[in-house]
Amino acid sequence: MASPAGQNDYSSGSDSEQSSPGSDGSFGSRILPLVSRRLSLPDFRADVGVKYVKVGYRIVCRNTLAFGILVGLMAIGAQLLSMAESGEISNLWKTAVQTQVQSSMVQTIGCSVALAFGLAAYIFARKSPVYLVDFSVLRPPEDWRVNINKLEDIANFRFRGHKRTEELIDFMIRRIHKNAGVTSEGTYLPPGITDFTQEATMENARKESEVVMFTLVEDLLKKTGLGPKDIDILIVNCSLFNPTPSMTAMIVNKFKMRSNIQTYNLSGMGCSAGVISVNLAKDLLQYHKNCNALVVSFENITQNFYLGTQKSMIIPNMLFRVGGAASLLSNKRKDFWRAKYQLLHVVRTHKGADDAAYNCVFQQEDPDGVVGVKLDKSLMAIAGEALKVNITTLGPLVLPISEQLKFFYNLVMRKTFKVKMKAYIPDFKKAFDHFCIHAGGRGVIDALQDNLKLTDELARPSRKALFHYGNTSSASIWYELAWSENEGQVHYGDRVWQIAFGSGFKCNSAVWQALRTVDTPHEAW
Repeated sequence: MASPAGQNDYSSGSDSEQSSPGSDGSFGSRILPLVSRRLSLPDFRADVGVKYVKVGYRIVCRNTLAFGILVGLMAIGAQLLSMAESGEISNLWKTAVQTQVQSSMVQTIGCSVALAFGLAAYIFARKSPVYLVDFSVLRPPEDWRVNINKLEDIANFRFRGHKRTEELIDFMIRRIHKNAGVTSEGTYLPPGITDFTQEATMENARKESEVVMFTLVEDLLKKTGLGPKDIDILIVNCSLFNPTPSMTAMIVNKFKMRSNIQTYNLSGMGCSAGVISVNLAKDLLQYHKNCNALVVSFENITQNFYLGTQKSMIIPNMLFRVGGAASLLSNKRKDFWRAKYQLLHVVRTHKGADDAAYNCVFQQEDPDGVVGVKLDKSLMAIAGEALKVNITTLGPLVLPISEQLKFFYNLVMRKTFKVKMKAYIPDFKKAFDHFCIHAGGRGVIDALQDNLKLTDELARPSRKALFHYGNTSSASIWYELAWSENEGQVHYGDRVWQIAFGSGFKCNSAVWQALRTVDTPHEAW
């Protein structure tokens, strides 16, 4: 038996198999395209979509006129104040009276007052800042922890009766798990899977959701000192479990929240749904003033442990694990003083118009009627294209001028003067201090680290989250930020880039700026 992944196995490196694949067409040899080659993203330097660059700069320029007016008004105000102090305005009025042009003087003053009111209106009508007051990540119950030996027992029990039981277990335990970058000492699975006396029923799935959501909400309310009735907006995202009543209703009922609370339940949006929920909360907070928004992100595992024989649908069994995160967002000015972060940007990229992208992560029945999630072998290439579009749009919003000038020079030389040279990919390490890359698997993190030229230290939060908790879907980016806080790495003014991928296919980014030095201990770490 090959040794499972150990503490040193989650560092970046090749995902190639140790043993050579068989040539007899066996189950193991057919998995070669998925696990025996190093996963890689397309070379971003091959080309850059100019239209996505334009989108980024269009966002930058959206408020240029308002900014220019603001600067002009400030300059006029400063000049008028100076003239008043020196007595020039008094002299002007005397001159106006002597020359009988008082009406023109009054009109000038009236226009100045109108401009002042316009400035005040702009200041108070501008977009409300969105603060991340605090957040919590889940440490599941200790009796939910499953080590490699227990996982093998579960596989033997759940796959009993299959003609190729040994092949399936060998594939899951000795091939996929070994290269997954997940600890063999134990990640977390719900009792509906681990307890042999139970089945993957809706009741058990609902119980799993209750444990995850209620624990997170209780912890976050305790951290922030708020009561359930202080929550104005509630958003829950869970991709693969969508019961009736909804999960937002479960939370409202448990905590007896207000009857006029705004609730939203997002499903089917994959591992990037955490950023989508943040974006929805941001948009709602622009309309609803002086409000608190509670966002809960997790995935339900109970009914999504695949028990069929399709290789492309078994892989999630060895990656997806129980986890969750809850965050409190606010647009209240007073929360600036206690909030951890301010939301700067959200950039969303959706490639669903392309059939290959739409189908690369797909929940379906296999030929035997067993439901699971199929991962297509084109997944990494599609993820790379989505990432390319996303960072091309994000670049103008976050990159320093020096990097933008290098990019612009390269673009002009290639597009205008037809010089044969590779597209310049800006150094995002100059824009961000912390990178929270979705912990979708070791190959995903390896590929992103390589393409973004990140150091091992910058990729460490993602590897730590994957190693200790597996793929917790939309919550993984929060586990990574929690690890950085727990290690005391987040300082005042630091910028954090959360980037996640999801079915559809989507790539979404959220950019935060630390409002203070954060060294909050997290129970999960």
